[in-house]
Amino acid sequence: MQTFIGLLIPFLGTTLGAACVFLLKNEIKPLIQKALLGFASGVMIAASVWSLLIPAMDMSESMGKFAFAPAAAGLMVGILFLLLLDKTIPHLHLGSNTPEGRDSKLRKNTMLVLAVTLHNIPEGMAVGVVFAGMLAGNSDITMASAMTLALGIAIQNFPEGAIVSMPLKSENGMHRSRAFLYGTASGVVEPIAAAITLFLTHFISPVLPYILAFAAGAMIYVVVEELIPEASEGSHSNIGTIGFAVGFVIMMTLDVALG
Repeated sequence: MQTFIGLLIPFLGTTLGAACVFLLKNEIKPLIQKALLGFASGVMIAASVWSLLIPAMDMSESMGKFAFAPAAAGLMVGILFLLLLDKTIPHLHLGSNTPEGRDSKLRKNTMLVLAVTLHNIPEGMAVGVVFAGMLAGNSDITMASAMTLALGIAIQNFPEGAIVSMPLKSENGMHRSRAFLYGTASGVVEPIAAAITLFLTHFISPVLPYILAFAAGAMIYVVVEELIPEASEGSHSNIGTIGFAVGFVIMMTLDVALG
């Protein structure tokens, strides 16, 4: 039951963020968006290091000087995987009029949701693989550390949900309830990706360090390719940097203190 709840916690963060469309009249101001994007970046980088890469290397300590190898290999494959998705799936980022990925006749709103969905796939995988490691009885991963990762991702999903739903209402004239559904839909992939990863990893536990690093690589790709550039473009880029620092410290603190 705890595992089931843990898989749903990040999705709850997205849903609550999307619900801001009912509470706020206007779209989120650019400065706040920058801060939130930076915050999400900090949380994801800290989670990649403390919750995924370090445990992956700890599990491989029997390899001696080559304990880094599974983490390094998994990281690179995770980055390449997200690069492939980025080039294949049609999507559109907020504030842009140029779709990315393959040519498509999908509606703009659909491609906006797909852009955030791409971000959420590695986050779901990260939660799934950590819970898989905990269920496998790995001493490097406890229920507390797994729940901490789920909570940290839920915290950074809150602004992501708002960043999706609010512009859909203010810029595209979409009804509040429909904008909320779009924002919520962008996070549905997280528990699905988590459940699939949990199921697969349960049967291939010897490669757990590689899967942990794979999820870290996928998350780092999203941060470096999408979130940081969006937080840094234009003026007042230092706001995004401050948001990054706050997100990083909060996630690091949660992982060390609670994990």
